Amino acid sequence: MSDMENEIINKVANSGLVTIDLEEYYPEGDRIAFDIAPLLWQGLVLKEKDFREFIATHDWQYYQGAWVTLYCSADALVPTWAYMLLVTRLQPFAKGVYMGTLEQLEVHLYNKMLERLPLDQFIGAKVVVKGCSKKQVPISAYVELTRLLMPLVSSLMYGEPCSTVPLFKKKGK
Repeated sequence: MSDMENEIINKVANSGLVTIDLEEYYPEGDRIAFDIAPLLWQGLVLKEKDFREFIATHDWQYYQGAWVTLYCSADALVPTWAYMLLVTRLQPFAKGVYMGTLEQLEVHLYNKMLERLPLDQFIGAKVVVKGCSKKQVPISAYVELTRLLMPLVSSLMYGEPCSTVPLFKKKGK
């Protein structure tokens, strides 16, 4: 047998598949959920004087470089201005301040990232969206990415290039 007959050909490398790994776009930085409930009087009401005292004495540098999400775990009415005031103190330190749970924060961060993703590079491409990741990628990010890619790609798959689940193929391709 000649060397040509024994040559191992990497069909995946020669397939022209483009792999997108959403984990690579993971927004770095700590995530901190700021629960306003411990600041409520008797777990029910926000007293403005006590709240402003907390605002004045709290160490806001703790949130340096973090993604912060605001929420209230208590079933209480919290005035809108209280959240706004928190933002004014957090903004100089945090990478971003949002409203909701940590899960909602992840969804928001990925949606913002996907809005900035240069999609032109995927026009007519055969795309595989990598499935397994070490970091928690919200399912909503996969849904949004699929929605964005469908009008552009010739085919869309999920998994690993060596073992994919076909999702979409443009008609006539």
